[in-house]
Amino acid sequence: MVKKKKTKSKKKKKAVEKQEEDREDSCSFSVGPNKVICSEHKGPGAFYGLGFLGAVIYYISTATGFWNGVLGVLKAIVWPAMLIFEVLKFIGA
Repeated sequence: MVKKKKTKSKKKKKAVEKQEEDREDSCSFSVGPNKVICSEHKGPGAFYGLGFLGAVIYYISTATGFWNGVLGVLKAIVWPAMLIFEVLKFIGA
């Protein structure tokens, strides 16, 4: 019976180590050999996605032809760069 407990604890330790390795792989920043800092926030993906959808709807609804719609989809992909460019131009940077 004692051996079974040891094997279970070894399996448990391996499972915990596996979980820690997986967590470390998903973390973007680590400190020291035993301390890992993780962020649950994955970035502005939802904001960009909603902006992309809005831009696609706008550009396609204002397109006068097929190729203008295709150009609108391309513009919707790069709308953040266009926004930053216009802001920098406005402030004179």
